[in-house]
Order: sequence, then C-alpha cells, then structure tokens
Amino acid sequence: MSYQCPLCHQPLTLTEKQWRCPKNHQFDNAKEGYVNLMPVQHKRSKQPGDSPEMMVSRRNFLDGGHYQPLRDRIAELLDDVLSVKADALLDIGCGEGYYTTAVATRLMQNRAMTVFGLDVAKVAIRNAAKRYHNAKFCVASSHRLPFAAQSLDAVLRIYAPCKAEELFRALKPGGLVLTVAPGPRHLYQLKARIYSDVQLHEELDEQLEGFERIRSENLAYPMMLSGEQAFDLLQMTPFAWRATEEIGAVLKDEGSFFCETDFIIRLHQRKSEDEPTAVSTDIA
Repeated sequence: MSYQCPLCHQPLTLTEKQWRCPKNHQFDNAKEGYVNLMPVQHKRSKQPGDSPEMMVSRRNFLDGGHYQPLRDRIAELLDDVLSVKADALLDIGCGEGYYTTAVATRLMQNRAMTVFGLDVAKVAIRNAAKRYHNAKFCVASSHRLPFAAQSLDAVLRIYAPCKAEELFRALKPGGLVLTVAPGPRHLYQLKARIYSDVQLHEELDEQLEGFERIRSENLAYPMMLSGEQAFDLLQMTPFAWRATEEIGAVLKDEGSFFCETDFIIRLHQRKSEDEPTAVSTDIA
C-alpha cells in the first residue's frame, strides 16, 4: 500500500523523487526519505507541532531508556494481537520515531509489514527519517490521514489527537487502535514543581465511536533522573509552557530527581459496518 493525495484523495505514486496522483498533484520526496503531505491550506500555524528545542530534549530523554518499558510493552502487545497476515500499521504523532522503529523491528520479524510514522512537525519527521530506515515517515495531519479507506491493520496513538471517524475510515474492519494516555499519577513530582496545588491526572474513560475497547492495562514504574534528564523531561511535556525559566534552571541543577510514570494502555477494535461488534479471538 502507499499514500493517498491529501488534496484529492487519489493514490500517490513515487516516480524518481516525486509523489504524484492522477490529478497531477505533486509532493517531493525529501533527501532524508520522508514526504511532506501537509498542504499549506491545512496548516494551522507556520511551523505546527513541537519546536526543535522540544524535539532535542525528547530525543535526549528517550535515548536514555527511561521510557523503554513502555516501548517494549507496546511492541509486545501489537505483536501478540496482530495477525501474521497484517501488512500495514501507522504510528500517529510519531515524533522522531522512537516507538515507531521498535514496533517495526518487532512486527517485521514474522510479517511482511510496512510501518508508517506520521507527525505534523516537519523537524521531527526529518530526524526520524534520517535515523531510522525500517519505517516510512510523512508530515501530515492526524485529522486527515493520507491513507485510503480500509487500508490499515492497526494504528498506534500515543497521546496524539485524532478523530475517531478518521481512524474508522482508514482501518480495515476488525483493525486495531492501541492508545496510550497518562494515568492519574503520571509525572506527579514534575507537576509539583510547577503547580502550587498539584492535581492527579483525570482518568478519562475514552470511548472511540465505531470501536469496541477490548483491553485496558496500566504500566507504572519509578524513575531516578539526573537534573539534566529531568529538565529534558520537562521540556518534552506540555508542562514546559507553564514552567518559568527559574523552575527549569533549578531542576537542571538537581543532583537527582525522583519521578513516577503512570501509563494507561488501551486496545480498541474497529467494528464492521454490518456487525455490532468485532472481537478478536487472539486476545485473552
């Protein structure tokens, strides 16, 4: 399978260094190997997505292995539930590809599968494509997925927003959506440095229209970080917008910083149009 044009929704074909649809809309394939499928009229800002500074902090933190238990569990779950005949998975909001490449490595051991990574931030996708070569990366909107109807076997969505109807459109009947959301105590100690009256995360019982939730589990573990690592963690979270420069400087000077993780992992299955439910027999 391949991409579809974000303007006319016709299939795109790669010829030399350009993606082109039957209506002659053209999109250059960058030298790093990714394609930008975000037309100017679809942008909400000049440079949507994370800033280069946020991306660098996220890469530094993730390279430290602090979220590796989450990455490993995601790859394991997807490997367990996906058929050996599954051939296409999309990581929405993939950033610089930390989870994308691990999932691709695991799933491609027993499947002829293509793994796609999508993000609105061009700087993140450029770096993902330069670093990882076992997945295909594109700049695109999560609200307008550049994939044909019923073309994907699974979608990975870690925090990233996406409309349920768009997920339903792009996934095959019985296709899977694996989501990750923050649990009540996720990064509680980091929040306490920013808010005088720190609150637990609200645990939303997310239901995706057109899908049945068939699995839910929590993953929580402690982290002991250096000051630099704690600062990188702050910079890659939405809390960075509320933190003062003084808070960041104090955090960076810490000798060590204890922080909790608390992730909620949910698996949703797309219902068939002609059936009220579609539960996979592969899931215990």
